[in-house]
Amino acid sequence: MKRRLVCVSNRISLPERGAPPGGLAVGILSALRHTGGVWFGWSGDTADSPAARPEVAVRDNIRFATIDLLASEFDAYYNGYANGTLWPLFHYFPGLFQHEQAHHDAYQAVNATFARQLTKLLRHDDAVWVHDYQLIPMARQLRALDFRGPIGFFLHIPFPHVQVLRVLPNYERLVRDLCEYDLVGFQTEDDVASFRSAVERVVPAAVWSGNTVEVDGRSVRFGAFPIGIDVEQVTRSASEGMADESMLRMAESLHGRKLIIGIDRLDYSKGLTERFAAFEQCLVTFPENRGNVTFLQVTPLSRTDVHAYTEIRATLEQMAGRVNGRFAEADWTPIRYLNRNFSHETSLAFLRAANVAFVTPVRDGMNLVAKEFVAAQDAANPGVLVLSEMAGAARELSGALQVNPYDKAGMAIALPALP
Repeated sequence: MKRRLVCVSNRISLPERGAPPGGLAVGILSALRHTGGVWFGWSGDTADSPAARPEVAVRDNIRFATIDLLASEFDAYYNGYANGTLWPLFHYFPGLFQHEQAHHDAYQAVNATFARQLTKLLRHDDAVWVHDYQLIPMARQLRALDFRGPIGFFLHIPFPHVQVLRVLPNYERLVRDLCEYDLVGFQTEDDVASFRSAVERVVPAAVWSGNTVEVDGRSVRFGAFPIGIDVEQVTRSASEGMADESMLRMAESLHGRKLIIGIDRLDYSKGLTERFAAFEQCLVTFPENRGNVTFLQVTPLSRTDVHAYTEIRATLEQMAGRVNGRFAEADWTPIRYLNRNFSHETSLAFLRAANVAFVTPVRDGMNLVAKEFVAAQDAANPGVLVLSEMAGAARELSGALQVNPYDKAGMAIALPALP
């Protein structure tokens, strides 16, 4: 009998009409819609006394199983260790990295809770697929609870080279935790090489054979499995979204001007301040673009409890205000900066309508917006993708205008290549 697939992630994303799915949700939902199975994770709520068992909801052939987390552990686990320690380090921002033992302890405790609650739903022959940096210890925790089925792991964000990773106290434990899985997947071959550098340092006696490594008597397979999109669905949704009211109002407001678009979650890894600076440089270097090009940056807020994110929000607001104050005319605003979300269909329509997509993260595991832009285009009149070479998607989208996101002048030169 075929094994049941059980996916595990920090948080569950129940599919809702119009909701913009992130890369993780795209991957998990695509797999589970094909195979059926269980998606297990945090409900999004905290409690002083969480329920003894997961709450299960069934939609189509997928069982969505959620748990609440202890209020006393959540902040240290999520804002502290996951997003204050691992996220900046994995994205090569050691200056924003922080480490507190209490945060590490909460991270381990929450992972133990995940494992303990998950075993209440598991069958002995299930295949468990764990996702992302919040849950790296899960395989070890599940093995300790006597689960002997296959366990895989996929990292959606970059994996740093060991010379960066070793900044983390107890990084050896993290590397050995990854080696508790049967299969470890990454977005790019660069991430695979970084993983190998870490294993070689932590376990010098490891035996390598192709994409397999023997560590402490265990065989671990690893590889790059870049996440993709449903091209037909994106193309169809983008075309249908052109009739959306928000899309129609936006198009009318352009008054025939060219549109440059960026759609990113508010995060310092997305290169937003560098992008704003490059657009300003473009207006300085190429004055013919003034009054003829509008830059629409859609940036929903995220992780508002983390200080680094409130800082970047304030910086972007100041930069947009300065650029608009310097260049705006009575009938033209150079930068439209929106801290809000649109439905997925509307966002795809924005991408279809744009002449240029400005996708310039300073470090990104993949970046599905870049792929969605390509799929959303009108084949008869496609736009131009300006893409950071630091995004995982750059390895696949070789036809894009690739730029260094720290090269303000280089990005400014790329922008006038308007169709």
